[in-house]
Amino acid sequence: MNKFLLSVHVLAAIIFVGPVTIAASMFPPIARRALLAEAPDAAVLEVLHRISRVYAIGGLAVPVFGLAVAGGMGVLGDYWLIISMILTLVAAALLAFVVIPTQSRVLAAAGAGPDVRTALLPQAKALSMTTGLFALLWAVVVVLMIVRPGSTTGA
Repeated sequence: MNKFLLSVHVLAAIIFVGPVTIAASMFPPIARRALLAEAPDAAVLEVLHRISRVYAIGGLAVPVFGLAVAGGMGVLGDYWLIISMILTLVAAALLAFVVIPTQSRVLAAAGAGPDVRTALLPQAKALSMTTGLFALLWAVVVVLMIVRPGSTTGA
């Protein structure tokens, strides 16, 4: 059963976390160009925002199945897993409370006048840093999942 749960956990990470990380990372440069354009086209931004929102919901399966795997392996108290869970929570909070809301504000401003778009430009620029941090957090979690300090896999 643990192999099945691990397979679902890894597949969910690939299918959901990967695309949301890419879409969130692609959004800021396109947003900056759109906010500076005389006649912004928000179609690409809308797609990236939708991917970020929908795949974020699907990404909830990653920690759910991860906890099930950890329980089956008896490693719920291991510090590498606790650190991974904290980093996952921070990444999820960044996505839910910073990235997606900022994307929504940029989309709303894309249809507004030039003054509104210009006023939102600093937030769109800051979004690059936030999405970079989001991606970095996931990279650290992946490394922790592979290396697993104290594991018997020889890593």
